[in-house]
Amino acid sequence: MRSVSRFLSLLDRVSPAAVAEAHCDLPCGVYDPAQARIEAESIKGIIEKYNSTDDFVFRTRALIIKEERAELVKHHLWVLWTDYFKPEHLKAHPNLHEIFWMATKAAGEAKKTTDVAVADDLLARIAEIDKIFWETKKA
Repeated sequence: MRSVSRFLSLLDRVSPAAVAEAHCDLPCGVYDPAQARIEAESIKGIIEKYNSTDDFVFRTRALIIKEERAELVKHHLWVLWTDYFKPEHLKAHPNLHEIFWMATKAAGEAKKTTDVAVADDLLARIAEIDKIFWETKKA
């Protein structure tokens, strides 16, 4: 334990701490609502294929994959909401919280249904986020 303390003390003297500032976790350019949209498009495609067959095994696999994709949509939306969007974005778009909340709820609904209209609604909500996202990138 003592050697670890000495090493850390030496390291402090050799390389002083640097402060990095960025809008997000990493320099901008790593976030994009396209990831959520691609997963939502996959959900819609899976639902369409599910509804076009009576093959029990295929349908079972489709449901499992659709639920995984819905979780990925939620994940990508949460990353945007928590890591990219900042208080100044909320000031410019006061309904941003509700937009994200409704989009993640729509992703949850997509897990529970084989109704293509739910997938279309999810895609529309992601498109709304996408529009705001690109507006913030211009600023």
